[in-house]
Amino acid sequence: MWHMYSLDPGLAVLLAALLGLAVSGPLGAVAHRLPRIMEREWQAALRQEQAAAESPAESDAGQPYGLLRPGWHCPSCEAPVRGWRAMPLVGWLALRGKCAGCRAPIGRRYPAFELAMAALFAACAWRFGPTPMALCAMGLVGALLVLGWIDTETGLLPDAITLPLAWAGLLVNLGDGLAPLSLAVVGAVTGYLVLWSVFHVFKLVTGREGMGYGDFKLMAALGAWLGVAALPWLLLGASLAGVIVGLGLRVAGRVEQGQPLPFGPYLAAGGILMLLAAGQPPWLAVFGR
Repeated sequence: MWHMYSLDPGLAVLLAALLGLAVSGPLGAVAHRLPRIMEREWQAALRQEQAAAESPAESDAGQPYGLLRPGWHCPSCEAPVRGWRAMPLVGWLALRGKCAGCRAPIGRRYPAFELAMAALFAACAWRFGPTPMALCAMGLVGALLVLGWIDTETGLLPDAITLPLAWAGLLVNLGDGLAPLSLAVVGAVTGYLVLWSVFHVFKLVTGREGMGYGDFKLMAALGAWLGVAALPWLLLGASLAGVIVGLGLRVAGRVEQGQPLPFGPYLAAGGILMLLAAGQPPWLAVFGR
């Protein structure tokens, strides 16, 4: 199943980087819009439950909002972004990080996201070669970057991404792609149960919720992709990174004591590292045993 395409590896890496740039725009739109779509759906459901009449200001009639509509536009002046201005990275650099209409600054997270997508797609092509597995790895990386962005900004890990991602991992491993199917199934179950147990023990001891259910589902998805053997290293690395970054933010005065921090970005980053390290601890993959 995972046969090689007849393509030069260097060319494959270059094409993968270009593919990463090409899809970074649509995936960035998903990361930006999906939480807002979810919020609108929650508000509509709440209004329906309360049987409250919508005021004109609250009505969404005539204002479609989805992943495709409205088109890309400046959030400040709502000027449409078309043509070369919508090209990932190129548009931001040419406009010097400002809207062409109102000159409002365009956040640096957009070019950072686009660069990360290009670099990691290229890394997948380098790691797996010109194979179907490289394409599967790129799909996983794209989903993890989107989830990391959403969780950082909103504290959410949407089921619309985490659940299909878990099933996709099992499908990829039907042919023992990244792990034997049996270990992928055990990894999905174990990943969910481990964080579920941590959640309930923490809540029992402190009376507070230390993480969300989206973290359980993301861990299950990573277990389905990488297999159960990768989970201890993944959880250890994500936890250490979360503690270090959290302490750094607290020392810098950017978070207050007791303020919850999202765990999803660290799980996503750990998943990408373990993917590129073929399920081994990254230092073993680089330096050998």
